[in-house]
Amino acid sequence: MTRRQRKAKIVATLGPASSGKEAIQALFEAGADVFRFNFSHGTHEDHRMRYDIVREVERTVGRPIAILADLQGPKLRIGQFAEGRVTLADGDEFRLDRNPAPGSRQRVCLPHPELFEVIAAGQSLLLDDGKLKLQVIDSNGEAIFTKVVTGGVLSDRKGVNVPDVVLPIPALTDKDKRDLEFALALGVDWIALSFVQRPEDLVQARELIQGRAGLLAKLEKPAALDRLEDIVKASDAVMVARGDLGVELPPERVPGVQKRILRSCSRQGKPVVIATQMLESMISAPVPTRAEASDVATAIYDGADAVMLSAESASGAFPVQAVAMMDRIITEVERDPQYRSVIDAHRGEPLPTRGDAICSALRSVTQIIGAQVTITYTTSGHTSLRAARERPAAPILSITPHLSTARKLALAWGVHTTVSPDVRSVEEMVAAACKTALREQFARPGDLVAIAAGMPFAESGTTNLLRIAEVWEQAI
Repeated sequence: MTRRQRKAKIVATLGPASSGKEAIQALFEAGADVFRFNFSHGTHEDHRMRYDIVREVERTVGRPIAILADLQGPKLRIGQFAEGRVTLADGDEFRLDRNPAPGSRQRVCLPHPELFEVIAAGQSLLLDDGKLKLQVIDSNGEAIFTKVVTGGVLSDRKGVNVPDVVLPIPALTDKDKRDLEFALALGVDWIALSFVQRPEDLVQARELIQGRAGLLAKLEKPAALDRLEDIVKASDAVMVARGDLGVELPPERVPGVQKRILRSCSRQGKPVVIATQMLESMISAPVPTRAEASDVATAIYDGADAVMLSAESASGAFPVQAVAMMDRIITEVERDPQYRSVIDAHRGEPLPTRGDAICSALRSVTQIIGAQVTITYTTSGHTSLRAARERPAAPILSITPHLSTARKLALAWGVHTTVSPDVRSVEEMVAAACKTALREQFARPGDLVAIAAGMPFAESGTTNLLRIAEVWEQAI
């Protein structure tokens, strides 16, 4: 399989519309680099079947493919109504309480006792993805008394969003813990933690993962913005989950928040995924709206590592076309002469570490000598991620002895990873780098390449070596 001709990556969610080998391979060939398993839907057996197929496709195409397990998280929901649904009018009084009896136009159960302790008069409750809005008048340990600000039809088990409060709930539910252990046993490469509000939310997940996968924090609560830098620092990657974020924040604030998160991730060198409603109309139409195409393009201009498809690829009528469209939009943006100047303007200052010093120099050297490719030797993926943070003009060819590292790096901007045995000397490293650059069609004999690595070899986090080499004919 030839390499991608773009640097930003595509995450495609698998679901009923994309379950068989033929469908999953078609998604990969259309441009998907990472497959997302949404644990809010489907059984463990569904996910196991898809996992096995992705790995079969990986062997067929000969390229590492990342799998992202997205945990459901602590979703708040109301109980059920006697008639299945009610209609609330503006100005109505409505009560949420702990009584499990079926609801009516006057009340419904809210089976989340922890919420009753923190809610206060003047705060808002948003129901059914923000379609209905309630204002809290009063509350006690048993009931929350509200006035309907924006009414509408409310049916069983609809979601509840509380934008004004840091909720005292664990980021991992019992279901999440079961799903996490199952996903890790399968061998997924990334775990996405939903509804992260503070860096402490990541601690338990990190302890349970024990280095077996990367930890991605989904930012979909306004409270997370108060601790943004700390959350980014505590995670391995970040997702701007604009669905719930767009419910709890006014829509006009979401674009600015997205840019702020992107800047924070750029400074810290953490991969960032932009998600939700990117090509929403392609769930039922073969082409997107112009506004959606512009939305994807904006994320790429802003320096996102990856953009994500949700229902478009999981349950839509045109999953392959949606991935192909995203691929074309990214490619077109990256061809724009203005793209490079925009990316350069967004690049943050390197941190005062050996790894950043080497990778910053690697970027400069590549540019000065006109190297065809930037080559990184990495055990854990750290060197390649720091190189990606620099957003070099030349592609990044990452060489690692570990398939798990290669898969994880499929999420990172501009990184094309291959698996190769450990090297034992600088000479052996240069020879292997030149041979790989030729084989993967990044360079031809006579081209210059810039190589970054860490010594001693095979030790994680030791980036301290920069080498320039000329590719020679015998490397083939």
